[in-house]
Amino acid sequence: MSDWDAGRYHRLSDPQLGWGRAVLARLKPARGERILDIGCGTARMTSEIAARPGLFIVGLDLSAAMLSEAARGSHPVRLVRGDGASLPFSGTFDAVFSTATFHWIADHDALFRGIARALRAGGRLVAQCGGGPNLARLLDRARVLMRTPPYAAAFDGWRDPWHFAGTTETESRLAAADLADVAVSLEPAPTSFADAAAFADFISCVCVRHHVDRLPQPLRGPFVAALAGQASGDEPPFTLDYWRLNIAARKPAP
Repeated sequence: MSDWDAGRYHRLSDPQLGWGRAVLARLKPARGERILDIGCGTARMTSEIAARPGLFIVGLDLSAAMLSEAARGSHPVRLVRGDGASLPFSGTFDAVFSTATFHWIADHDALFRGIARALRAGGRLVAQCGGGPNLARLLDRARVLMRTPPYAAAFDGWRDPWHFAGTTETESRLAAADLADVAVSLEPAPTSFADAAAFADFISCVCVRHHVDRLPQPLRGPFVAALAGQASGDEPPFTLDYWRLNIAARKPAP
């Protein structure tokens, strides 16, 4: 699987930036805190956190392309390449922040255990990711399209690359990681685009990137155009049925 088109993602990621700002409002970072951003991407949101006085910020991402794009910015963010399910920290951070990332990590049990280790006693987790029926309409349409000629041969052995967890299982995993004050909720976040071109540009870079990667070059445009064409009949048109899973927890003090 190819890496992200990070420059393009940076340009298109206004929805993710908006969600990140809402999560940041819940985080309420305080001067002197050490904060880890899991899945920092191109550091658009991470750099906004870093702009606040007196904070120490580390941005972690598995994508070399994302980190390379992030490094182009002028910000005091420390960048680390790493896997959210194998965090290389112990008792380091006052807070862990994340948005639009956890659903790309298959092992949420390992993710939350690693976050618990990375936090100092009393430290908090404030995050958001795709959850529940996230993008169900778009992905159901993609599954139908994947089974039709001329696309079917490219999807032999396909496995979904995302994990959209629900509230109950997430609460259980957070508790199993010995995190307390757990609060998990699911909210709709429908996101509309101006026209078919904008919709197609976004989904091909973000939502169906893995599908597109499996297709030979001549079939990529038609596959995405077919999905955009179906979205033209939605109400409102060209709207992605995003659902966001809000997560908050705290590492108990001894």
